[in-house]
Amino acid sequence: MIRVALGFPDHRSHISLSPQHAFKRSRAWREGGGAQQRLVVAAAAARRSWQSDRVFGSVQHIRIQGNNSKSTARTVMASPSSCFHVLLLLLLFSGQVIRVVLSMAVGINYGQIANDLPSPGRVASLLHSLNISRVKLYDADQNVLSAFLNTDVEFVIGIGNENVSAMTDPAAALGWLEQHVLPYLPYTKITCIAVGNEVFKGNDTTLMADLLPAMESVHQGLVSLSLETKVNVTSAHSLDMLGNSYPPSAGSFRQDLAVFIQPILNFHSVTKSPFLINAYPYFAYKANPNAVSLDYVLFEPNSGVVDPNTNLNYDNMLYAQIDAVYSAIRTWGHADIEVRISETGWPSRGDSDEVGATPENAARYNGNLLQRIRMSEGTPLKPTVPVDIYVFALFNEDLKPGPTSERNYGLFYPDGTPVYNVGLHGYLPPMSASSSSSLRSAVSDPCPLIPCKIMTFDVSIPLLQMMMPGLRAFVFVVAALTLAWK
Repeated sequence: MIRVALGFPDHRSHISLSPQHAFKRSRAWREGGGAQQRLVVAAAAARRSWQSDRVFGSVQHIRIQGNNSKSTARTVMASPSSCFHVLLLLLLFSGQVIRVVLSMAVGINYGQIANDLPSPGRVASLLHSLNISRVKLYDADQNVLSAFLNTDVEFVIGIGNENVSAMTDPAAALGWLEQHVLPYLPYTKITCIAVGNEVFKGNDTTLMADLLPAMESVHQGLVSLSLETKVNVTSAHSLDMLGNSYPPSAGSFRQDLAVFIQPILNFHSVTKSPFLINAYPYFAYKANPNAVSLDYVLFEPNSGVVDPNTNLNYDNMLYAQIDAVYSAIRTWGHADIEVRISETGWPSRGDSDEVGATPENAARYNGNLLQRIRMSEGTPLKPTVPVDIYVFALFNEDLKPGPTSERNYGLFYPDGTPVYNVGLHGYLPPMSASSSSSLRSAVSDPCPLIPCKIMTFDVSIPLLQMMMPGLRAFVFVVAALTLAWK
């Protein structure tokens, strides 16, 4: 029997189609068609059953498993140029259960406080080669957004703290959207606007008071442009806003911030936007290395920490921090707000008093983190909700102020070479190549960038970027006609 199950970006919705359902949905095939035909019809029916572009744009791999649940599973990861061939490959598994599974995509912070970074066009090619399709910016740099036209990379863009107060004026917020968002949609996928960054970490009460009105003005501007269902509004916060974080079940916000945070939570609940947190277990370890287990903060094997109130076992600090935020939100009356990690990472260098800032620890933290992201893991409190994480950061940034560690969070040096090995091997085009031609080359022919890996029980062709909606539909039609001809 063939069954097609599609996982969707909200990680909660699925379509499962049996051959019988597929035949009912299509008149193109006669009763008694072969298993290969039924697969194509099931896939086509699934396409008709859910018309959102984000569905197929977010499919990371196709899980192929025999009818026997104990049989060895195989995974196929599709790239744009190989979509048609992957579909035909699936037809060979005509007697097996076919599942299309959503795997959480890796997000990356792309900071630019440096004077030696590659051009945005070259960065687009690098990210494409790394199969990174989710990027967070700290501004709305038009050069970056233009470089990623038609790439299917989803962007979180930012409004800096220096501009938050100005955004309290609805006219100013609308003007900002018309200048920084409207010209790029839908060709550059802007999905979220972060208004301010770690506003509650300082002591500027005027800025704190202006944050929610600014978020509301930006959201209202999106409504007036009919973009509120495509782009959401949020703000990234520091864990300093918590008054208590241990145990996770007792997580709570600082009472002195209640007047600001409570209405912000109400805003998120109404607009269905995520609550963003910048979480760094490194800071906890640095502050007290004798009391905090290094294995616990690096996702290495350890006995874990048990929450005495829930008996939930935490094998890493990041998940405990996330659940502490969930508990704090619930304490103030909300169970309908999703927590996402807008920043987390580990420095590869630091000053003499920055304990643990080494390439080895950074590689262990980020390498283990990437593995967990790919597993679509949830936290102990929210095991069925995959943790949504943006790793900090893409590059080392040589102009950032502060201690040495601040300039050494990058996964890559500006020349595109890895700072340490976490299994990411990208391709940064040479400076002599134009940004546009490099990107077009990368999109049209991904094979030179990432070779296909073939293993005993896995066929892995890394997902680069999915085709445009029309081309995706074309794949199904051509596949169906090919089988009909045969």
